[in-house]
Amino acid sequence: MAELVREIEQEDLPQLRELVRKTRGDAPIRDIQRLGGMTNHSYKVTLESGEELLVRIPGEGTEEMIVRQDERKSTELACRLGIDAPLYYFDDAGHKVMHFIHDPQPMSEEVMRRPENLRQAAEIFRRLHSCGEDTGVRFEVFEMAELYEKIIRDGGVAFYEDYEAVKQTVMDIKAQVDRKGAAPRVPCHNDSLVGNWVLDGDGKLYLIDWEYSGMNEAMWDLSCLSIEAEYSPENDEELLDAYYGRTATVEEKKRFAAAKLYVDYLWTLWGLTRVPFDGQFMQDYADFRYERLKKNIEAYRSIG
Repeated sequence: MAELVREIEQEDLPQLRELVRKTRGDAPIRDIQRLGGMTNHSYKVTLESGEELLVRIPGEGTEEMIVRQDERKSTELACRLGIDAPLYYFDDAGHKVMHFIHDPQPMSEEVMRRPENLRQAAEIFRRLHSCGEDTGVRFEVFEMAELYEKIIRDGGVAFYEDYEAVKQTVMDIKAQVDRKGAAPRVPCHNDSLVGNWVLDGDGKLYLIDWEYSGMNEAMWDLSCLSIEAEYSPENDEELLDAYYGRTATVEEKKRFAAAKLYVDYLWTLWGLTRVPFDGQFMQDYADFRYERLKKNIEAYRSIG
């Protein structure tokens, strides 16, 4: 559940009212609550009728890294598949109005480790990855990494002293995995951290916020969830088995472990791109992911 964490940004109010007007006409607003989020300004808007809307205003600087028209394609696909809530409005700048998911429950790593929610997540991924659609949106991890490196340099943010050596190790592992054959590209969410899952009051799980979605290898989504929900090896095994409907092979486990490296590698760089906007908070975020990346290199090497 996104929690109320900040005061309403007063400069957002005219945009909020205009977005409600575009989707609900002159319906009077009863209440507005600011929700959590790392980069965007998101709000729960309750109308006098009792209807609840989720309204998002894009965050500063996000236009450098997110193509909102591409995000809209994946959001629309997720809504058709029943993975996300109904969508009412999405413009080219990334302003969005959606149905607010009923009675959202508090979310945490522990909640996402519960067997019933782990299995729901595996089913959501399987439904998304096997839908047979091509959104035409590319999520090329290592091309994005190059873009982020440029943004970091242009922003005057320092790289880690051992960054080049760690990067080379990641590239070597990628080459080793790719020798077994490139994984097919399927629709992926690509940012399945705990904060992007919502559990409603009836126990149904939703996957939300499709900013980084695009055609990618399926294991990215599973490994991202594993990292973010702090899954144990037993949780990982349960997730893979639920996803495949059988026991995962050694090769599948290696691809899953390699994808963990790719996830932390890319989001470390993403965190560094945000330092000029969000300061020490994002520096700490990047530092944590970078240290975990190095630990998971050893975990990958221990398989098979």
